[in-house]
Amino acid sequence: MDNNGVSPVPSSLSHGTQLSQMEQLQAAVKRDSGGGLLAQLSNNAFFTAGFGLAALGAAASLGSKGLRQGASLLKRRMLIDVEISIRDPSYAWFLQWMTMHQRQQLAQDVQSRGIGSMESIIQKLTPRVRHLSIETAEKRLPNGTVQANFTLVPGPGKHIIRYRSAFIMVERVRETKAFPIQQTKPWETITLTTLFLHRHVFSDMFLEAHEHAQQAVEGRTMIFHPETAGWKQFGEPRRKRGLNSVILDEGIAENIVGDVQDFLASAQWYYDRGIPYRRGYLLHGPPGTGKTSFIQALAGEIDYNIAVLNLSGRGMTDDRLQLLLTLVPPRSIVLLEDADAAFTNRRTQVAADGYQGANVTFSGLLNALDGVGSSEERIVFLTTNHIDRMDPALVRPGRVDMIVRLGDASRWQIERFWDRFYGHLDATHTWRIKFLQQLEHFGILADESKSRPAKHHISTAALQGLFLYNKDDMEGAVKMIKDLVPDVRLDKAELHNHGSASSAAG
Repeated sequence: MDNNGVSPVPSSLSHGTQLSQMEQLQAAVKRDSGGGLLAQLSNNAFFTAGFGLAALGAAASLGSKGLRQGASLLKRRMLIDVEISIRDPSYAWFLQWMTMHQRQQLAQDVQSRGIGSMESIIQKLTPRVRHLSIETAEKRLPNGTVQANFTLVPGPGKHIIRYRSAFIMVERVRETKAFPIQQTKPWETITLTTLFLHRHVFSDMFLEAHEHAQQAVEGRTMIFHPETAGWKQFGEPRRKRGLNSVILDEGIAENIVGDVQDFLASAQWYYDRGIPYRRGYLLHGPPGTGKTSFIQALAGEIDYNIAVLNLSGRGMTDDRLQLLLTLVPPRSIVLLEDADAAFTNRRTQVAADGYQGANVTFSGLLNALDGVGSSEERIVFLTTNHIDRMDPALVRPGRVDMIVRLGDASRWQIERFWDRFYGHLDATHTWRIKFLQQLEHFGILADESKSRPAKHHISTAALQGLFLYNKDDMEGAVKMIKDLVPDVRLDKAELHNHGSASSAAG
């Protein structure tokens, strides 16, 4: 002990204790500084109370929003989108073109096998359309059978195609929610996305799709029927019917065709004089005289389609009629068949299926044809079997510019029909003369030599049916003439004369 009574600490122990305290201090400092920012924040009372976490959440939200805005800005700068709705005509064109384009690429893949060119490598790396939808179209053949044609088109979903040097993402979206029962198809859209640098490929692509669609219907006539809010193609395009396939009485077809062609060439003449550019025609006469057949042949002659409108159809109202006549497909003849029936066959009671009949009024039809809201650049054909039921206000000039009667088969028409079916067999017209004599005998044709008028009439449809039944059989056609006369009653003298005439014909 020292003088103060304190025992001295060994020097070795004092030095060790100092080192231990120093190490503890250094470890504490290292722990406070080396733990990093997170360690310091975790030891901070305010941070652990929630303020720090809220700040980090806000920072993360701002960062995420910034990334989204940056991505959106980058997309706007580098990408371009084009949207097509199902109501646009190019919708069907593009689907068909895309199917054709994929087939061409697959064919190129087969041809490039074994060739180590860069183009073949790119073709192999190009994604293909994997999700397909099937579209079925039924076609009735002349023998009555129905042939089904199946087409595979890109289905809903995302696809990637390569057109020229551009890669294009195609997204077909179909609405899955319920749609009105009168709407035949759900709502669909197609969105095309590519680099802004390749934006020019869209115009080239749609031009190519349109040309492909035109080639598919070239030489054919399309028939349109009303849909919910527009028109829909009915069945497959039909082969154009030649104008000479319909035999009207002498000069009638030439007069109608000449008037229609003059109208189509006079658009500027109408505009210069402030006259509405539309033309109306009324074809009337007994059933089977070729009214509808001639309109179909005329459409083929002037390269037009036909939009058939039934005024007695379910759900037809004045407003819908006005809308349909405003949205007529381009280059189409509007056909109003049996125009008189819309106002004579109205139902007074609701049927079992809930159909009460059309609600088209006479004034609504007049306004649709030439009212203030009626469209221009339009050709309208009305047909009726009973012209006496047509109101004079409907057939006045401006609504109906030409009225043509198509009657029963005349002598001139019968001769033309005979030459069409049997001209290659009857070069001297011997059998044609016999056929006409038999028609005179049964009173179907007037006998001018005996001043005897015709007692019966025959339609061109019945005449054609007779010739179709007796293909390449002229004698059979002559013998079946009596079947064309209803309730034939021949006395013995007529039978004797008929037998003599048949013996002479033989």
